[in-house]
Amino acid sequence: MTEIVAGSIDPSGTRASSPASHTEYVKGWRIAAICIVLLLINAFSQIDRILPFILAEKIKADLSLTDTQMGLLTGIAFAVCYALLSLPLARAADRGSPRLVLVSCILLWSVMTTLGGFAASFMFLALTRFGVAFGEAGAVPAGHALIVRKIGHERRGLAIGLFAMGIPLGTMFGFAAGGAIADIFGWRIVLMGAGAVGILIGLLTILIAGPTPALQSKAGRSEPFLRTSLEMLSSPAFRWMFTGAIFLGFAGAPFYAFSIPFLIRTHGLTATEVGVSFGMLQGLMGIIGTLGGGRWFDHAVRSGTGRVLGPPAILFLIASVTTTAALFAPAGWMSVALFVPAMLSFSFFLPWGFGAAHLVAGPGRQAQATSLMMIGSGLLGPALAPLFVGIVSDAASAADIPNGLGLGMLIVPVAAVSTGITLLIANRRIGAFLRQP
Repeated sequence: MTEIVAGSIDPSGTRASSPASHTEYVKGWRIAAICIVLLLINAFSQIDRILPFILAEKIKADLSLTDTQMGLLTGIAFAVCYALLSLPLARAADRGSPRLVLVSCILLWSVMTTLGGFAASFMFLALTRFGVAFGEAGAVPAGHALIVRKIGHERRGLAIGLFAMGIPLGTMFGFAAGGAIADIFGWRIVLMGAGAVGILIGLLTILIAGPTPALQSKAGRSEPFLRTSLEMLSSPAFRWMFTGAIFLGFAGAPFYAFSIPFLIRTHGLTATEVGVSFGMLQGLMGIIGTLGGGRWFDHAVRSGTGRVLGPPAILFLIASVTTTAALFAPAGWMSVALFVPAMLSFSFFLPWGFGAAHLVAGPGRQAQATSLMMIGSGLLGPALAPLFVGIVSDAASAADIPNGLGLGMLIVPVAAVSTGITLLIANRRIGAFLRQP
């Protein structure tokens, strides 16, 4: 067996045949052009998303916010919009034009990021973050739908990895440049500038992506997105992936929301110092993880075993140990170094998780599968985990307990262990599912 070809999932959890797409895949330089513009899109999506993390201490001081409010700002604002809008936007990308959905999302989140620079209160800033979340809820599913329409099976894992590489590159640039620019010009200029660049990238996307007509699949068109989502989740293989994504959200959201404040507050690093060190390492691990993970995933698919989640599961188990040590390390450089396996695990998982979800979902449902995985990782974890960390930190400070932020961040290694175990179970389920005749 040299290639795994997945079909749709019927309510019983088995595969059914799906109408093939008649889309012609792009060739040569157009593959590179599409991958580059998608990388830029994801990079600036991540920049706009994580800027409040590196700017947290300055925003908190300027607007007189508490850690609990910062947890709400970086959590629920995104989680609610992901829950309400990700699935319908993904379905629109599957059934219609991914380019139209993608460009609309880019322009929306960029404008709202710019408006965030004018915030004078917690409520106004929270509303702009809702707007950013609205746009970003549809960006990754639409980007994956564009990859499926434009790029052949043999390069999709790598293409998804390149698209995902925008996350660590955006994180690296956002942490490094965002912290440095904020130290010189203030946090408001950072948000305004990032939003303006995003608008330009949206216009570039119109030219590069090219037309993406709807798939020729009447069956796919007749299925309501809620029904299709329930059918996917009825499959044990997809359900275990979705559960792993939930635990991933509980690990990733507080890690990125509070690692920077932890290093600044606990070890006395400046925003520039921690932005450069943490951001550069995150970018390096992200490049290694997404590119290496994408190539490794393609190899795993070609092997025909159907075991497509084992390596990221093991990496999460390792990261849980090193992250625990990082939260109690005596020196800042040690904490940063011990955070590295967690940085790698989050980026390495992306092509594996989304690629496996696409295989199980089948043709014409890839964007919706992406959306469900994003909801799993982007709903409960980002909504509750940063809030939990903020509450623990505030309570510890009130009780004069040292390293309160580190104590709250222990949720990260606990969730990482849970992610690794769940993905190992999903790995076996997917292998059995994809080997079905």
